[in-house]
Amino acid sequence: MLHRKIFGLTCLLAFAFLAGCMSPPTGLDLSSKRPTEQRLYVVEVRSLANPIAINKIHSWEAKVSLPTGEPVTGARIAVGGGMPQHGHGYPTQPRVTKELGEGRYLIEGMKFSMTGWWELKLDIASSTGADKVTFNTVIGQQ
Repeated sequence: MLHRKIFGLTCLLAFAFLAGCMSPPTGLDLSSKRPTEQRLYVVEVRSLANPIAINKIHSWEAKVSLPTGEPVTGARIAVGGGMPQHGHGYPTQPRVTKELGEGRYLIEGMKFSMTGWWELKLDIASSTGADKVTFNTVIGQQ
């Protein structure tokens, strides 16, 4: 009986280790600027930390424009995302804390708890309408 428990625990640990080493999907779009799903907005994101360190809280900036290039002001932006291959979200609750002007918004509370493929999801609402966009990033070994 003890051997079965040890074997089961060993298998579980091996699976957890291998899951942490998953490679991102081939051809993953890592662009930092893209249109939203319904093409109401064009959004560009960037980390304000360079390099991004594992387990360190840092901030990002999102720039929201209309397809014409006109900045979107007064938008409400909800932040979500996580690791699709692991089935969990961020270990923090990142959120937009400030409108910086010219369509730029400060996202605070970003934290990546491990290396690998992460998604940053933004739900955007303004007088133009509601839309969403997902960005992919791969956090490497530090």
